[in-house]
Amino acid sequence: MAVPVGYDAGKKIKGRKRHIITDTSGHLVGLQVHAADIQDRDGAVDLLRSTKTLYPWLRHIFADGAYAGDKLKEALSKFGDWTFEIIKRSDVAKGFEVLPRRWVVERTFAWLNRCRRLAKDFEAAITSAVAWVLIAHIRRLTRRIARA
Repeated sequence: MAVPVGYDAGKKIKGRKRHIITDTSGHLVGLQVHAADIQDRDGAVDLLRSTKTLYPWLRHIFADGAYAGDKLKEALSKFGDWTFEIIKRSDVAKGFEVLPRRWVVERTFAWLNRCRRLAKDFEAAITSAVAWVLIAHIRRLTRRIARA
């Protein structure tokens, strides 16, 4: 069985990428795992298509600069009436800068990566990688409910 891995020269990673969609609280709404050599805006189309079927009332999407471009906007126009806002980093900013709405997704990635199994790309199959991300998110939600 061939393991789908790739190399992303921009992010300098070998293996796979995880794309997620969260709500404004940081709860996982959509998840896509694919080889790292697939460009971000190409991988986002399948993620947004699957999210649209599960959450048809979704109207506004915030994304980072990797998803900018007319190709993704054209693909999204086929799925429905969505507002797509790209959150870009300022060119004059030096060092770390908190970007509006972008920190919500980064915080969710941080919560998920607290699980050791997700710290590295250990899984051979993409379905297994997706399952472990979902397990990590369920674990986080159950711990949050137990505290309440």
